[in-house]
Amino acid sequence: MKLLALSRKPVTSLVTWAVACLLVPAWAQAPALPGSGSASSALPSLGDGSDITLSAERKIGDRIARELYRDPDFIEDPILDEYIQSLWRPLVTSALARGELSADMQERFAWKILLGKDRSVNAFALPGGYMGVHLGLISVVASRDELASVMAHELSHVTQRHISRSMGAQSRMTPIMMGTMILGLLAASKSPQSAQALIVGGQAAAIQSQLSFSRDMEREADRVGYSVMTEAGFDPQGFVSMFGKLQQAAALNDNGSFPYLRSHPMTTERMADMQGRQQLLTPRSALLKPDLEHAIMTARAKVLSQPGVDLLRSWTQEALDPQLSRQPLAKQVSVLYAAAVAQMPLRDPQLAQRLVLRLTPLVQGDAQAFRLLQLLKAELAYKADDMRNVLGALSAIPASALARRPELLAGVQARTRLAASPALNEEVSQLRIWLQEHPGDGQVWQALAAGCMAQGRVLQSLRAEGEAQLARMDYSGAIDRFKAAQDLGRKQAMQGADKIEAAIVDARLRLVQSMWREQLLER
Repeated sequence: MKLLALSRKPVTSLVTWAVACLLVPAWAQAPALPGSGSASSALPSLGDGSDITLSAERKIGDRIARELYRDPDFIEDPILDEYIQSLWRPLVTSALARGELSADMQERFAWKILLGKDRSVNAFALPGGYMGVHLGLISVVASRDELASVMAHELSHVTQRHISRSMGAQSRMTPIMMGTMILGLLAASKSPQSAQALIVGGQAAAIQSQLSFSRDMEREADRVGYSVMTEAGFDPQGFVSMFGKLQQAAALNDNGSFPYLRSHPMTTERMADMQGRQQLLTPRSALLKPDLEHAIMTARAKVLSQPGVDLLRSWTQEALDPQLSRQPLAKQVSVLYAAAVAQMPLRDPQLAQRLVLRLTPLVQGDAQAFRLLQLLKAELAYKADDMRNVLGALSAIPASALARRPELLAGVQARTRLAASPALNEEVSQLRIWLQEHPGDGQVWQALAAGCMAQGRVLQSLRAEGEAQLARMDYSGAIDRFKAAQDLGRKQAMQGADKIEAAIVDARLRLVQSMWREQLLER
């Protein structure tokens, strides 16, 4: 199990120890997990986690997530978010169908993914169904199946309640105390000295005994995760190849680039187990064509992890190398896409356009890769303040894809800048439809706020800003925006839709104030 500390220091793995190393193991025997199938029926009993309720575990996760949302390395990127969700949703559905994920847990937990710009190869599971991925992990996996294997493993840590099992070993530790300790380790991750002092001065004697407990959990997450990803339709070979990649990194004496190895140590036993399971399956036919979508995603993650000017320039030079055309298609697409995105921070829009022209014939036969190229064109045009070309790039995408989240966000942002009222009305309506199904989408709420303001709907804009802050768990910010909306409503005569909006604002303000008071009590 790995929790995220969005820092580039190797001690980020200390956050995991808040639940995996600093608690004295005292678990009891428990029956096999229901619905887990043959893959987990013979696993060692690790305790049932009943000492920590689902609500308490969710509260701990919320407390930690509030801080992660404020970390400067937290990133909201519509394109990468969509890709991660396309892997995550089938895994959750598979876990639910297998009986690993109970209906109660599905309803009570957050099931949210946070992306971090950290370049290290890392992923994490948090209490309460939060999960996160470092861009460094996305940039090194060779296939969507490898990435899905990591996500399935982390999902299984949550569904098997490994976190609550660890916490249940320390019955006197309340959820608030646990959340506070994890947050303390998040802060300590910025300073190796303070982290070391915390461990030495705390329960360091428990680490060795807890390590065995952690290994049992890792084995269980391997086996359950393997079955979950297989039944979700992913190639289980991704699990084996990802293990091989991590084992190779471990053999090369991890220098901090693979903090995932510290909380997921590769062992011969784990490798042999996954390889044995793979041999029992019928081999799948090789892909007839390269996965250009994944090649683009690895390139995007690599650049958005903010590697520095020198690396951006080296990737640009790689794209300009005449020998690139001799590389496999996926490699060419990845290199050219990365170099084109790199020109935004390097501020060379002309070179970006030339790279896009080279990319175009390479992706013509792949609908998804072509769509991502058009989104890149729209992104480059937006950076150049050319809203007409933003809309032109989006219009080249087949109509069936236009209701997807990246297109919606790009379209409303461009039309907001253009103040094109009739078309903007349609874009805003589409955002509202999206939010009916995804009410916790802070980025879409923020886009809606901008769109409403451009339409002169100030009350609705303020309410949307409040919802955006609430979605990111910034309760004080949400209260500020809802109060501003409330004050505006009292100063102006309202009728029709504005009256309804004002009533919603009043109700939402009371809710957030209650959540804010509860948060203050936790401190």
